[in-house]
Amino acid sequence: MTPSLSPFPSGDVGGDRLQPGTLDIAMVSEHASPLAALGGVDAGGQNVHVACLAAALADRGHRVTVHTRRDAPDLPDRVRVRDGVEVHHVSAGPPEPLPKDELLPHMAQFGEVLDRAWRRRAPDLVHSHYWMSGLAALAAARERGLPLVHTYHALGTVKRRHQRLADTSPPQRIAGEIEVGLGCDRIVATCRDEITELARMGIPTRKTTVVPCGVDTDRFTPTGPAAPRGPHRHRLLQLGRLVPRKGAAVSIAALARLPETELVLVGGPPPDRLDDDPEVRRLRGIARDAGVADRVRFTGGVTGEDVPRLLRSADVVLCPADYEPFGIVPLEAMACGRPVVASAVGGQLDTVADPGTGRLVPPRDPQALARAVAGLLADPAARAACGAAGRRRVLSRYGWSRVAAATESAYCDVLDAEPAATGTG
Repeated sequence: MTPSLSPFPSGDVGGDRLQPGTLDIAMVSEHASPLAALGGVDAGGQNVHVACLAAALADRGHRVTVHTRRDAPDLPDRVRVRDGVEVHHVSAGPPEPLPKDELLPHMAQFGEVLDRAWRRRAPDLVHSHYWMSGLAALAAARERGLPLVHTYHALGTVKRRHQRLADTSPPQRIAGEIEVGLGCDRIVATCRDEITELARMGIPTRKTTVVPCGVDTDRFTPTGPAAPRGPHRHRLLQLGRLVPRKGAAVSIAALARLPETELVLVGGPPPDRLDDDPEVRRLRGIARDAGVADRVRFTGGVTGEDVPRLLRSADVVLCPADYEPFGIVPLEAMACGRPVVASAVGGQLDTVADPGTGRLVPPRDPQALARAVAGLLADPAARAACGAAGRRRVLSRYGWSRVAAATESAYCDVLDAEPAATGTG
């Protein structure tokens, strides 16, 4: 997805002058810029999370600086995104796009830039996102005596378990994640499953707090325009990056068991580059072999404003990933009043209530996915009930204002304990 507009929600928090009780927060997000176009291999939910959390914290009166790696030579050093939010482009490594798994050698330089910036003006608290950001932030925060909160977004142990030899993470990843987990003051985990995984890694559960990802409930709504439908009776939709672990191949295999139904795959490269994309070619081959090529549609990347319209056009939204550290798409679908059929993994175990808001099925199981979808397609009343319940669930738990308030509470817990944790007065 490549939104034409910034993902930052609008809001006015007054000027830049800090008010009593206001925190000066440094977010570190080395590969996931809140300004990046979404839908690429390394641009997805973390970009949205950082952008929206920063904006929601600014709405609560705080000032946030997001430090992210410069990946183009012409980027300005600092970009004022809105009142209370600024992006700082950190020069670390060549100023060009690099796969995130190649960034580790540049994290020492990233940390040195942070140290210099914080020597000039120290934030009240640092919140790092992803393990390499954590390593860079940990070094600088220790040097400056700053409290550090960390969010992993994904764990190397989980990725290695599922991808095995296909895992391109640096071999130092798991050790680095443990170092960050033991060295930071608090871990803000996005789901309960992550806390269990961290405990297996030897990171004490007392250091962890669960704060889920959020969704913009004003943008993702059940009411509003819907994208045009095709000639088929039913529409299934899957949204997100086109990478094998997201399970599009499972959706295509399930489609072969669902007559009169089309599958729309949203995301990936721009529409004019679909034919050149290896994953698109692989999935088209799977669709041909399954005899459903005429019922599978690839949209390519779409603008952010198109996403709610596409979600509203679906009868059921599919989220069949092999593993999912959290998963924002189920929230977006539920906010739009659509039932979700998701694999029972990671954060989706928390977000999707089965049978209230949809169905949970085993990962990599096309038959189970088709069976769950067929039951919903055959029962319009059940689909409507799931959609309404999903909207209520999102409003009660996952709005960004609630997520920001819970994150702020975690910050305050760390700041209250800071003298004991850091040994400074």
